[in-house]
Formats: sequence, C-alpha cells, structure tokens
Amino acid sequence: MAASGSSTTWTDATPPVGYLSRKALPIKRHDAEPLTREDVQFDLLHHIFSDRNAVFTNPTPAANPLSGKAGKVTFADLYISALYNSSKCSKVLREKMIETPAFATELAKISLLTNVGRINTTMAFFPEMKTALRTYHPVPSLQKTNGNAQDAPRIKNCLKAALLPTEIKTAPPSSPDEILERRRAGLHPPTTIVNLVFVLANHAAPLANVHFDGVLNFLDLFLPSRGLISADRARVFLWLAYFYLESDEGPSPFGDDFAHNHPGKAPLLRQMTEKQKRMENVDTNEEMIWGKKMSAQRNTFLQKLVNSLEDEKKTQPSSPAVRGFVSVNECTLRRPKQPHEEGAFMYYVPQRDSPPDTDSAKKTAPLQLQSHPHQPRHIVASPVTTPHLQTRTMLQQAWHIVNTTDPLADSDDDLEHADEHVLVDYTRRMQVLSHIERTVFRPR
Repeated sequence: MAASGSSTTWTDATPPVGYLSRKALPIKRHDAEPLTREDVQFDLLHHIFSDRNAVFTNPTPAANPLSGKAGKVTFADLYISALYNSSKCSKVLREKMIETPAFATELAKISLLTNVGRINTTMAFFPEMKTALRTYHPVPSLQKTNGNAQDAPRIKNCLKAALLPTEIKTAPPSSPDEILERRRAGLHPPTTIVNLVFVLANHAAPLANVHFDGVLNFLDLFLPSRGLISADRARVFLWLAYFYLESDEGPSPFGDDFAHNHPGKAPLLRQMTEKQKRMENVDTNEEMIWGKKMSAQRNTFLQKLVNSLEDEKKTQPSSPAVRGFVSVNECTLRRPKQPHEEGAFMYYVPQRDSPPDTDSAKKTAPLQLQSHPHQPRHIVASPVTTPHLQTRTMLQQAWHIVNTTDPLADSDDDLEHADEHVLVDYTRRMQVLSHIERTVFRPR
C-alpha cells in the first residue's frame, strides 16, 4: 500500500486473510458443462470418506438404519447419518440411501461441497431442469449410481435442517468458541458435523492464525489452486472435526508430530510435486464420455423445449398480449394439483382488448378462475392492461429478485406467487431463447 499526500492507493494492498479463498471458492461453469474431478477435488473427498478411524460420537444411533452403531463411528457414517436424520430429507431420498449405500456416499460428497460453499445454490444435477434460475452440470465422478442428486438449493435446505434434537427449538452454535464451550460443558457432540462445517467455513479468516500459519485457512483445503497433497488436506479436515466435536486435549488420531508438539495447530500440509499433480484428480475415459453424453442430452432437451414453444406459437391463433401477463404458448405456470381434480393445471390465457369505453371497474378486476370438470382450469387475465404498472428493465428485475427472493426456495415453485413484473420478465426471456433458436439452431 502506497500513500501520497492525503490520498491512499490500495492497488498494492495485501487482501485480507481468506478473501482470495472465498472469492475463488464457488465452482463457476457454463450450463451443461461437466464438473471434473479437479473441480470437485475427488481425491480429497475420497480420502475423507474412506477414512476408517471410528472416533466420532454418533448423536442418533437408534434413528439411523444406515449404520445403527452406538458409540463411535467413522466420519462417513457420521456425515451420512446427519443427512439421513435431517427433517428436510425426503422419504424417497432416505429409501434410496438405504437401498444403495454407494448413492448415500455420493450424495454426502456433493453435500459436503455444498456445505463448505464450493457448490453454490445456482447448480442442479438433472438435465431436464427448466427453471432459468439454475444451471445444469453433470458430475461424472459422483453420479455413478443412477440416483437423483437433487439440486443445490434442496441439498442446502437438507443441510440447514440437520440439527441435534437439542438444537431444534434453540439456535445451534454459530462460532467455534460456542462449540468448544458446549463440548467442555459435557455435551457430546456439541453440534452436528454439518453445522460445524458451516461454522468453520464462516470463520475461516479468524481461524487462520489459530490452527494454521496465518496464510492458509480452512477454505484452502477445498481449493485446487493451492497445490496441496489431497491426503494431507483430508487429514487436516478430519483433525479439525475431531478437535471441535471430540477433544482438543491429548493426541489426536489425525495428528502428526508437528500437531502433537504444537497443541491447537493442525498437521502440516505439503505441496505437491509436478508428478503428483499429474496423478491426482484424473478423470477416467468412461467419466469423460458420460459427461459429454449428458451435456449433449441437456442441449438436446433445451433445443426441443425452444422448438416446442415455437411450434406452439405458430399453431395458436394470434391474440394481442395483455401487458404484464404471459400467454399460454410463452410460459406455463405450474400449480399443485388439487385432490378433487386429478391432472388439472393452471395457466394464463390473455383475451383480446376490450373497446375503449369499457367500464372502469373492469380495468382493475382481479383474475377470474374458470374451472371445468374434465378440462384444465384457466386463469383469465383482465381484458384491459394494468394502467399504472411501471415496467422494469431486465437488469432492474434481476436486482429486485436478488434482494427479495429466497435462493433456497423450491425451484419447482418459481412462479407460485408470480406478479406482473415476473411474468413480463419470463416473456422477455422466452423471446431471447426464441431469437437464439432462430439465429443459432436454424441459420438461414
């Protein structure tokens, strides 16, 4: 940092500890682009979940048919148990985890990446996803059991609800010191492994001097750019888990000579040689082929979706659109089925404009619901546009959504409470997709 007079230049300033790690933490890829072993740090996850040291206390042994072990369990059993007992883990997901243990491990690995922030809530892992708020990514190394890996928001919902019975009515500990206080007060474990990972990720910067050398921090364990040996990073991660959940006194089963001689300090991390870099996180040919296949499947799905919208638009009779509403051939609004009407669905059908002398009461008339016993229900928009709607630009609408929308909300209900601005925005998005389809997929 250089000073000149009363002004200060920050271009040469050293970023705060953990700033660069947090900035580089989320994986950033285009839609349909596979996540490689390098992206997910497959070898690191393998060392963490294959560790056989049964040294962690299982808080709910009776409620977990996956292991059912009382007393001490491995990290893999502990983490999978936390997911299984989450109140947001669906019955279907639990059954799949019991039926296919390998799927439970794959889900746990993806969940750990979401837990630490490496996978953010804009990602999904099934190619038939339609919402514009997510991007699809195949993960060949972690999707070998043909199970539904969910999307990141649902995974994070499951993680947030992974609580101890004592934490359901009271807030779980939110700092490392709180966790240590609970454990020293006799609560074993003091919190869930899932909440511990959230806490360590949120306090990576202040803990850099506590457990590391002040340069490295907890988030660096999951980043490929640091060039650290995967086995060493896995050992440090497990050492931290044991330190906070089990004991910070005496030798740790995950410690080395350095950690034993320096209480509170994590084991040493070694840099990889060039040869070691070439040997770690190498995608197999089968994984690369499967990733390309799923990317092609995703692109085909999107192309068919755009084509179907174009064909539907051609077959529909022309009708002037009502401002603030989306016609049925532009956007289908999904609604939950009612018990008494199997197969019914709802969508907007704009009508032709009324004559200029339409009664003023009609101008503000609410949407009317039309229902027929054997036909889909329709929400019919008012025949006259809303006179005082101030249209937002796409940028203004995006900013509004960021500030008012819960990113963890169910992606299947994006339009559950859609207002006129949302519908206008979806119309514009569909127009952009149609333009791309005409100019890219159908060049003249």
